[in-house]
Amino acid sequence: MAPSIHPLIDNGITKGDPNFPGGTIQCLCPSNQVVVALKSNIAHNHACGCSKCWKPAGSLFSVVGVIPRDNLKVEANESKLSIVDPSAVIQRHACRDCGVHMYGRIEKEHPFRGLDFVHAELSKQKGWQEPQFAGFVSSIIEQGFNPEGMAAVRSKFRANGLETYDALSPPLMDLIATFTAQKSGIKFSNL
Repeated sequence: MAPSIHPLIDNGITKGDPNFPGGTIQCLCPSNQVVVALKSNIAHNHACGCSKCWKPAGSLFSVVGVIPRDNLKVEANESKLSIVDPSAVIQRHACRDCGVHMYGRIEKEHPFRGLDFVHAELSKQKGWQEPQFAGFVSSIIEQGFNPEGMAAVRSKFRANGLETYDALSPPLMDLIATFTAQKSGIKFSNL
């Protein structure tokens, strides 16, 4: 039997709407939910196997995308949010009651500073960008997944049209390398 990757992938990927205008996400509390408004669609949506991201119960991966920081606003019950790990680069703001990560923000100098990480699956609206790739796939082994099952995991991603990486996608790795080079004063040559 194939492992449960994530409901958005296990049940087949639904294509998003490239013109989707955004919406809201809510925590999983039965009442007094934390509500976050996202004023645009997300980008770089992907399955993430790291140990830090919030995952639905029984899932090996989270699905997380990014949105410009200026396009995110907490609309209700912000007082219920707390930072999961203050020492982490991505400051994950989670609901203290249900534990769901509502958004992750980078405050330090970093290539992704200015982008907030969000789980669009927490929205009732449809049209969010679908998962584009799977990152940090091998990291699930560090969390107790049997390495013998990795071929089945990667096969399931490929069957859904997703490339798997043990870091991030090449365009995102290029952004990180560009940021690092620029900070070091590297001048790019024309090829």
